[in-house]
This record gives sequence, structure tokens and C-alpha cells, in this order.
Amino acid sequence: MDLFLSKKALAISPSSTLAIDAKFKSMKANGIDVVGFGAGEPDFDTPVHIKEAAIQAINEGYTKYTPASGMPQLKEAICQKFKNDNGLDYQPEQIVISNGAKHSLVNTFMAICDPGDEVIIPTPFWVSYPEMVKLADGVPVYIHTTEENDFKFTIEDLRKAITPRTRALILNSPSNPTGMVYTAEELKAIAQIAVENNIYIVSDEIYEKLIYDEITHTSIATFGNEIKELTIVINGVSKTYAMTGWRIGYTASNAKIAKVMSNLQSHATSNPNSIAQIAAIAALNGPQTDVEVMKKAFVERRNYMVERINSIEGLSCRKPQGAFYVMMNIKSTFNKEFYGKVINNSDQFAEMLLEKAKVALVPGSGFGAEGYVRWSYATSMVNIIEGLNRVEKFLKGDI
Repeated sequence: MDLFLSKKALAISPSSTLAIDAKFKSMKANGIDVVGFGAGEPDFDTPVHIKEAAIQAINEGYTKYTPASGMPQLKEAICQKFKNDNGLDYQPEQIVISNGAKHSLVNTFMAICDPGDEVIIPTPFWVSYPEMVKLADGVPVYIHTTEENDFKFTIEDLRKAITPRTRALILNSPSNPTGMVYTAEELKAIAQIAVENNIYIVSDEIYEKLIYDEITHTSIATFGNEIKELTIVINGVSKTYAMTGWRIGYTASNAKIAKVMSNLQSHATSNPNSIAQIAAIAALNGPQTDVEVMKKAFVERRNYMVERINSIEGLSCRKPQGAFYVMMNIKSTFNKEFYGKVINNSDQFAEMLLEKAKVALVPGSGFGAEGYVRWSYATSMVNIIEGLNRVEKFLKGDI
């Protein structure tokens, strides 16, 4: 029997990061001594006061439907967060709470894209951006950045990418997968171009609290009312509070966009989890000491990983300014033979490394960055040291 399947659905690629993580977990479950660096989630537990708030919510009966776009009290907490952290004034009707920031992004593209509308995506990009744009019948348009410019596009690059069909630009700062952060000066110049051309900025700020070396986060929405009206800020509690499994993300935008996203969500998923929403209130309003403990550990791991990678012959990387990823340059391994096989691309490098050294890294091809692989340092220092030892032995032919 021939089964009909949607051409749009068939054109969507699976997440390479989740695929690598699933393979790593499967190998580990089968007793294989594998070290994984694919997961994009903190290895810390959710802070105790947040878990206790969720338990209390269950006991108090917060187990029913909430408004589709989220609880009013969580929206108030998010508005206060924007005011305190970013100097931005939003009203509750401008906030839409969803089932994770990924869901927030899908809602965003569904709300702003018509068929054929172009969305500019700088490379390297988070693996899901292009697929989300395609789901909304949009067309991804890529700006290719260079490692020499810290994987950030220039104003000239942006101007060249804009066409009459351009609907939006995706900004992810701090970036997954590079960890690079756009400066206030760079963001101001981008904002000016967006206003001039009347294009939306989809500003993914999910890693805003994970910035290091006294670098500060600036939201592009702060540069005046015109750019604020064109900006959809994406955020959530998953990375900052080690709450990836709780699935709470949110957007802040002008009220018209928020209303459309709320309508979409009301038919697609209804409300986000009621218990997790109570936990998110505790996360935003409660003590932030656990965040600082996590950041301190990430800095230590990042510093070791960057120094060690740059000490291994044939490998190099930039020092990320935020998030918890390192993009490692592996171009010097291409067209060379390792263990009887020639490596020609990042997929082959990652496959062979997993097979021979039992180290799981994500190939750069999934991020639009051939010639690189991504490490996550959201894992223990013991794993980081062991993983880098294995990579060094792999390159020396000592496996």
C-alpha cells in the first residue's frame, strides 16, 4: 500500500543535536563506555525551591486548564523580569507563554510568515531555525559568517541579504552553537536597518543569563519604540534554571502579534503545563544564587576546554562569550586518512570519532557550518577531560 505523506513534512530534517544525543544515550544504555557532548541542557538539577513550588502547586490543585497563552500571574512575573533585567516595559497582553522556547519560535514564524516570505538566518545557526521557517511556508535565507569575525555578520552582509520578500531576521545572542554575543553597538546598527526596511527581528535570548567575562547582554528591543514594535523576544526558563524538561518558554512582542500567537496556540496545544507555570513563577521571582553557581562552573569548564582544544595539533576554537558550547575547527583533518578511511566532512569526522573513540560531538553540517563540530560543556569536568583525552589520542592514531 502506498501511503500519502505531506511534502512539507517530508522536507523537514530531523534535529541533528537530538539525534546525536539519542545515539549517545542508546550506546550508554547498552553498556558502551561513551562520552557525550551533544546535549543542549545544563547538567545541574532544577533548584530545590522551584521543585518545591511545583509540588505545592500539585497539592493545591493547580492541575486544570489555564488561559491558552498562560497564567496571568506568570505573565506579570515575566513583565517584571523584562523591566528589571532588560529595561523593557511590557504588558501581560504582550506575553505568550508556550511549551518551551522552541514552541514559542514555531508560534512566531506561523504568525508572521506567508508562503514565500524570506527569513534571514545567520550561520552557524541553531539546527531548528530553518526547519521552523519551512514549517511556516517561509524561505530560509542564509548569511554566512566567518570565524575571523567571531561568527557574526556585518551590516554590509545584512543589507545584501534583504530583498522585497524579507519578512524577518533571526538573532540569537548569546549564540547556539558559537557562544558569541552581539555588542550593543552592533545591535543598534542592526535595529536601524530593520526599522528602515520594516522587517521583524526574532530575538532568541534564551541564553541571556549565561554570559561570561563581565560581558553584558543587551536586548535589541531596547533601542526605541520602533524596533521594539518589530521585535519578538524569545526566552524561557530552561537554560537559566536547568528546567529543560519543564517546557516553559515565552515571547514578548507587540499586542497584535501576541494575539495571533495566542489564537494559534489555543488550537494547537491549549495552555502550557499548569504545574510548570507555577514553577516558572518561583524561578523568576525567587533567589538567583543557583544561577551564579552554575555560571561559575560553566566558566571553569569553558576555560579548560578552550585551552585544551587549542593545544591539540590540528584543532582550534574561539573562546565563547556565553551559552555553553564550543565550535571546534576540524578543517585540517579533511582529506586525510584516519584508521583506513579519509575524512572529507564534519559528519564523517563525528561518525568516526564516535565509532573509534566513543566520543559524541555534533557535526557542524547541522548548523550550516561545515568544517566544525560542536562541543557542549554542560557536562562534568571529568567527562570533559576524558573526552578531550580521547580526541587527542584519536588524532594521533593511538585508539
